[in-house]
Amino acid sequence: MLADAARTRLQETAILWSTGPGTAAQVIEAACDCLAAGVDSPTLRILAGASCAKGEEHDELRRWLPDALTELSLTYYPEGSREGEEAAVRLMARRLLAHEIAPRELTVWAYLHITWDGTPLAADLVALDNAYEYAEYGPGADAMTADVDADVISEARRLIDGHR
Repeated sequence: MLADAARTRLQETAILWSTGPGTAAQVIEAACDCLAAGVDSPTLRILAGASCAKGEEHDELRRWLPDALTELSLTYYPEGSREGEEAAVRLMARRLLAHEIAPRELTVWAYLHITWDGTPLAADLVALDNAYEYAEYGPGADAMTADVDADVISEARRLIDGHR
């Protein structure tokens, strides 16, 4: 069970790194956690020992992460790829539904890291971030914000259930 959790964390940190909000250090730490949990592969060992020195960490990840994930039967998403953005949107939607983040955090994340130019899968979340701006300054702000929260939760469910 510990090994499964470590593999999941590595996959998730790699997804978030590929879309911008995650850091190379988080991915390297997740690789170390995999080794500590008994998950092992030759390239994972190299990745776990990669440098976290400023300026070098992204080069190390670009070099070792694809093979390490492949060896573990995990998916590698190149930086800035549409597939990576879609995986990240679904990951963040799952975090919302698991009560790990708030609805507003999801929309802010989508607005900052996916943007209007990213995957169309996130377009409604980006629009809902704008809806929060209007709701916060209008009459009945608390009720309007609660309505936007409900819309974000509904959108997250649609994203996870695949109704898009």
